[in-house]
Amino acid sequence: MVAPPLPVLLDATSLPPNKGGVARYLAGLLRGLSDEGESVHVVVKPGDRAWLAEQAPEHRYVEAPGWVASRPLRLLWEQVGLPATARRVGARVIHSPHYTFPLVASRRVVVTVHDATFFSSPDDHSRGKRAFFSTWIRLGRLLAAASVAPSAATAAETARHAGPARGPVEVALHGVDRAAFPVPTGDEVARFATAHQVDPERGWLAFLGTVEPRKSVPALVEAHRRIAESDPNAPPLLVAGGLGWDEEARRLLIAAGDVPGARLRHLGYLRLDELPAFLGGATVVAYPSTGEGFGLPVLEAMSTGATVLTTDRLALPEVGGDAVRYAEPDADGIEAGLRALLADPAERARLSEAGTARAATFTWAACAAVHRRLWAQVGRVAD
Repeated sequence: MVAPPLPVLLDATSLPPNKGGVARYLAGLLRGLSDEGESVHVVVKPGDRAWLAEQAPEHRYVEAPGWVASRPLRLLWEQVGLPATARRVGARVIHSPHYTFPLVASRRVVVTVHDATFFSSPDDHSRGKRAFFSTWIRLGRLLAAASVAPSAATAAETARHAGPARGPVEVALHGVDRAAFPVPTGDEVARFATAHQVDPERGWLAFLGTVEPRKSVPALVEAHRRIAESDPNAPPLLVAGGLGWDEEARRLLIAAGDVPGARLRHLGYLRLDELPAFLGGATVVAYPSTGEGFGLPVLEAMSTGATVLTTDRLALPEVGGDAVRYAEPDADGIEAGLRALLADPAERARLSEAGTARAATFTWAACAAVHRRLWAQVGRVAD
């Protein structure tokens, strides 16, 4: 049974259209609260209400104005309309889950900072994006009552680059929805292979994520090209996700397209129900990022029983531990890592089993418990 809502308003108006990133975090956090018998008020854009309420129906949803779908207008509404909505629903605490927050209500705001690579790897972001987010991270450190980071690495990097924090900073590791990312059955993998015209005997290498500079997709493509040229039977590389702002990767993937039987294919966005088979059915999942605030794609891949090749940068070792293989995020390092795993089925099986067991320790209920404690602390001070 879910208790009456906590005096907290969670701002979910920043959900992206593709329901990735912050949407996965918010849906998981809300389900984690439900698992603990708690609920909160959630403000959403009208077009997102049905999706989020389906993910976590136990919470109290209120709608922001329809024009909040415009990002500039949403940021304006956040400064005035969000505090007014909090007053209307009786919330003593506002949780702003994506960097920005209402300045006028900062003494009762908890803000989530997902990523410190705007400071540690500035060249991986556009100039405008880097300036916007680094400014808001600094404002959050200076003004917000408290902050949440998804990893110890992000908390440390933020402290190093953005100055001392006004209030407490808590680490709340993300969880994984094991119902959404189970180990797939053989039939599910076979259906995915048939639907996407992949030879299940040959297998495939998988990458999942937005194609942006820090994901090292061009280096991954080059490493795979070398492997495929020396071994015509090597698994194809299937890249799933949106084309971001890595121009070299964009050029490579647009040129490749999605041609059945090709060495390199860009599948675009996959449905959520396809992801367990795509990840868990892959020979290796490669995620050679130069830095992550957490690394949810690695955790989700581990949950499906995938053998994962990633890097030891920033938060990724907090997620992968000893259940993944690490490589340098350049073509030579990725090639060596892939060759070693492709040649060693026993090691792939060991990592698969270890990854599934480790992923099970990351729960949204534990993440929600950290948020709940922080909200209570801020609420007492705000009173």
